Amino acid sequence: MPGILRQLSGLGGCTHPIRLAGHRTEHQVDTTTGEIGPALRRLDSAELPAGDLLVRCGNRRTTRCAACAETYRRDTFHLITAGLRGGKGTPEEVTTHPRVFATFTAPSFGPVHNRPGTHGRPRPCRCGRRHAADDPALGTPLDPERYDYEAAVLWNAHAGALWRRFTIHLRREIARHAGLTQRELPERARVSFAKVAEYQKRGAVHFHAVIRLDGPAGGETRPPHWASAELLTDAIRAAASRAVVPGPVVDGNAHTFTFGRQLDIRTVHGPDFDGGRALTDRAVAAYIAKYATKGAETATGTLDRRLRFVAELAALDLPPHAERLVRTAWALGARKDLAHLRLRAWAHMLGFRGHFSTKTRRYSTTLGALRNARAEWQRLQAAIARGDNPHPVGDADETTTLVLAHWAYAGTGLTPTEQWLSASLADTPNNHTPEGDSAR
Repeated sequence: MPGILRQLSGLGGCTHPIRLAGHRTEHQVDTTTGEIGPALRRLDSAELPAGDLLVRCGNRRTTRCAACAETYRRDTFHLITAGLRGGKGTPEEVTTHPRVFATFTAPSFGPVHNRPGTHGRPRPCRCGRRHAADDPALGTPLDPERYDYEAAVLWNAHAGALWRRFTIHLRREIARHAGLTQRELPERARVSFAKVAEYQKRGAVHFHAVIRLDGPAGGETRPPHWASAELLTDAIRAAASRAVVPGPVVDGNAHTFTFGRQLDIRTVHGPDFDGGRALTDRAVAAYIAKYATKGAETATGTLDRRLRFVAELAALDLPPHAERLVRTAWALGARKDLAHLRLRAWAHMLGFRGHFSTKTRRYSTTLGALRNARAEWQRLQAAIARGDNPHPVGDADETTTLVLAHWAYAGTGLTPTEQWLSASLADTPNNHTPEGDSAR
């Protein structure tokens, strides 16, 4: 029992780990001669208590693996925070750069049940009712037969291209507002951003983005004197209105895709700003990180994995609106002129196939760097637990360690007993790092 507990403790509560069969050996190598010595340590999966090497699944969806999704959320929080407050290789001077938090929505595809005036005096929906916050009718069409399901799916499929078109126009608008040519802008300023995609209850994707205006080398350089949050806001509004992506012609109906009229842009302030209900960098990071682990299944009640056959929908208890979106994506995916959109492969995501979390290179650190830092910290702790010296001195630099490994996929998941033990271990304080140290 102690052996299986030690093996499961490294999963941090993951209940759907990848099972690998194989072996791993470590050899000492003389760096001067290249001679490989005998095996210092060998790990064989058959000798492990679980019979396999268990590796965390790493799924970002809460519905698939709550433990791995929480790790992803914390990493996203650190990534966004580093671009707002500095740290993780990003200078703290970014707090003085113009920064805004913007939300881009989809256009209307038909009237839906909603809660108008939620933040003020509530008003009835168009149907005449005042919906509760958890009313399943929210986001569903008032008249499903007149709702443009085709356009809704195709908009999701083109949302990534629309965002890219927006970023092109944004750089042009910043140059125009600053009185510069497009060639001159990279020599004076750089746009850095991080964004996540979120599904509205109606099943349409919209984007939350932190957009920052830096000097020419990114966060390491001061922005030019003309850079301000007001200029950045005006440029975003102009770019969003100009971003247009031509779509396909389906049965004589030509589609063109733009952002919706609801565009919210708010200036991001530092933690020391005393402005009442001002939007702070920590609040923005927490807000974005929350949506990084959610997919269409959370907002609309649809699927969190791909369909193999459309007949599978008959055995699933999907809300009628979500099911119709999925069926529309599946039907459109059969058209040869839409094959490049891969709508059947992404029918469970209602046509959207873009990355949920993206950023520019100079915004801040990367999720990969955070994962590597965490893995290195875990290796250090394991070396200390074994009694090895994690920081060798003396002549140790004349040798190095060669690791030879061969692993093959052996399955997914845990036995019921292993699953219960793993979930129990995840609740212990020593089995995961706190939010402030998750990417140590």
